[in-house]
Formats: sequence, C-alpha cells, structure tokens
Amino acid sequence: MSATESGLKAGDAFPEGVKFSYVPPTGDLNLQVCGLPTVYDASNEFKTKKVVLVAVPGAFTPTCSEKHLPGYIAKLPEFKEAGVQQVIFIASNDVFVMSAWAKVYGIKDDSILFMTDTDLAFSKSIGWVQGERTQRYAIIVDHGKVVYADRETVRGSLEKTGADAVLSKL
Repeated sequence: MSATESGLKAGDAFPEGVKFSYVPPTGDLNLQVCGLPTVYDASNEFKTKKVVLVAVPGAFTPTCSEKHLPGYIAKLPEFKEAGVQQVIFIASNDVFVMSAWAKVYGIKDDSILFMTDTDLAFSKSIGWVQGERTQRYAIIVDHGKVVYADRETVRGSLEKTGADAVLSKL
C-alpha cells in the first residue's frame, strides 16, 4: 500500500481525534523515576505547529535505537532551522518504555517527544501497521496540513523516514 492508498497524503488535513499517550519530560534522566502519563491531543496540537511525526516498530530495537533515533537527535538543530517545533516519535510500546527510551538518549525537554500510539489507533487508521506494531513511517504536518507522509517498505531501511530523508522534504 502506498501513501496515497492509505488515505493520508500530502495536501490532506491531519485527521481529527488523534491522541497519543506520553510521560512529559521533567529534565530528570533517572530511569527509576517515573512520571505520570497524560494524553496528547495531536490533532489540536498539530493545528498550531510544524511537527515531524515518526513511527517506529519499537523502542530499544536495533534499527530504531542504533540508526533512526540517533539521526534525529544529531539533526535536531537542522529541523529547528527548518521551522520544525517538535519531533515526535511514536510506537506501540507503553508510555513508560517510551519515557525510558528518551531518558537513555539524554532527552530532557520537549524538543523530541516519545509517545504511545495507544492500541495502534492512529497507525491502524492510516493502514500502516505490521502485526501488533507500527510500521516505520514519517509524516510532516505544518499547521494542520500534511506536507509529507511515507513509510518504509524494506525492513531496516531509513530511505523515506530517516532524518536526512525527512529534512529533504521540509
């Protein structure tokens, strides 16, 4: 299935009713300190921001941890220069695993947020799931409008969703 077959493509409005769960960062990187989960209303938030939404099959998995996330961390200044206000990583992992993943990579603030696509609701709505996990995909949303949406079709590839690929679409 291509991006256009999914029902989400460049030029579309970002869908209504999309919510993710997350533990807001506190600046504390102690893995033994757990925050309280909260709901992030992506549909409302994305109406007022330029964001990059990146879905990964799982936190702490080889490609995601060794290549995908580090690329975004390294290129964060370039995303900011391109007007991106937030990069948001989502996966099917629970909020505490996503929070721990952020802490392991030293993320103390909201420049990169780590969220759960609860019950894969959003990923299923656009048809980008693989079993009980999200597929690897990236979406650029500029003030409610989808500017770019694509997914990887080759396991371990970052050709369409890696930091350099997404930067080239901004």
